[in-house]
Amino acid sequence: MAEFILPIKSRVKKGKTFKAEGAARVKRFLIYRWDPDNDDNPRVDTYEVDLDTCGPMVLDAIIKIKDEIDSTLSFRRSCREGICGSCAMNIDGLNTLACTKAIDDIQGDVRIYPLPHMKVVKDLIPDMTHFYAQYASIKPWIRTQTPAPDRERLQSVEDRAKLDGLYECILCACCSTSCPSYWWNSDRYLGPAVLLQAYRWIVDSRDEATGERLDDLEDPFKLYRCHTIMNCAHTCPKGLNPAKAIAEIKKKMVARR
Repeated sequence: MAEFILPIKSRVKKGKTFKAEGAARVKRFLIYRWDPDNDDNPRVDTYEVDLDTCGPMVLDAIIKIKDEIDSTLSFRRSCREGICGSCAMNIDGLNTLACTKAIDDIQGDVRIYPLPHMKVVKDLIPDMTHFYAQYASIKPWIRTQTPAPDRERLQSVEDRAKLDGLYECILCACCSTSCPSYWWNSDRYLGPAVLLQAYRWIVDSRDEATGERLDDLEDPFKLYRCHTIMNCAHTCPKGLNPAKAIAEIKKKMVARR
């Protein structure tokens, strides 16, 4: 029988518990904690939050915890409107945005971890450096050879409609960090978020570098590690389907041969 033993510092231990004394309606939040400045294992701290004095979303509770209970808690957030993608984290087992996840949608305790399979900077903050470098590698801007027109480059209504379901991506990385292929091949596989963005520019009628973009993706690992598991579509907080975009790229690869 095979036995696997994790390195000592990777074992997550039970942390502190912060009680909500005198609260009538209490919800427990179990939050992953890790501080690189302390030579200690990661832990899960438990916070009891009075829902009668808290906003409706998970991010509201996290902000309340930091403001009123434990100021050492670290996380990212910005718009609070599901637009910036900053507060992406694993909540109740699903990668999503804390600002759009309602507390009432979660039965029992709320378990909050950073996005999986990414290096943790501190607590709920993942290191997005590699993810953004992959995004930059697809050159996410219009590439043209013809001189710029006097005004903007126009599209037909039909061509503009092809971008629907693509341009809405907020680069939160929820989909990529839910993809097993990306977990094991993230050094070379671009992942669903970046490939969806790549297709957004491939299909843009104003772009004149389709051939070069497809050439850049013609690689056994950059594109073809997708096995249509569909975790990406299941977890996307914007309701997008990166797997479909990846399939469309593969179809264009076949069509040009």
